[in-house]
Amino acid sequence: MSTDAAPRPDTASAPTSAAPAPREPRLPWIAGRAPARPAPGAAFHNVSAATAALLGLVAIGALIHEPVLIPPLAASAALVHCAPALPLAQPRSVIVGHLLGAAAGYAVAAVAAHGSAWAAALAAGVTLALTTLARTPHSPACATAVVIVLQAPAAGRFVPLLFGATVLLVLTAFAASRIRRSAPRYPAYWW
Repeated sequence: MSTDAAPRPDTASAPTSAAPAPREPRLPWIAGRAPARPAPGAAFHNVSAATAALLGLVAIGALIHEPVLIPPLAASAALVHCAPALPLAQPRSVIVGHLLGAAAGYAVAAVAAHGSAWAAALAAGVTLALTTLARTPHSPACATAVVIVLQAPAAGRFVPLLFGATVLLVLTAFAASRIRRSAPRYPAYWW
């Protein structure tokens, strides 16, 4: 049977809104292309805003003599400032995701040995499951769970600092998106 059959008479006059066929990549094993490089001004704005937010976390930590900047927060800053439209970068995902990561980290650490790489991997997996179920995808939250299992910070001090740091990251991204007129607005949604 031929696949080039003529259209049926009753649908021949109906307008079609078929999308053009996608272009084949030059190399068939490549799924797609990287996004276009941002304009220099936009890249400078994103990087400087993210760096300012991270320096702010360091300054707060220096004032209270407590480390506030942890690697997962640096990854969160990169997401909210350089990919503000992604679901992973939205306030709900950043704040709730890290809190779920902390909860998973402390829960796994309570039943497993602190400092165990096996327990840290389990905590990251539990965090991924929790953030997926809660519709708060945020990959750096998995790293927060790992930090908790491997470093064993005191929950009474760590969790409030983590919460405050995530709120600060969200607010700086919100402010930065309003400063530069051509920047994409952050957030795409709050909750």
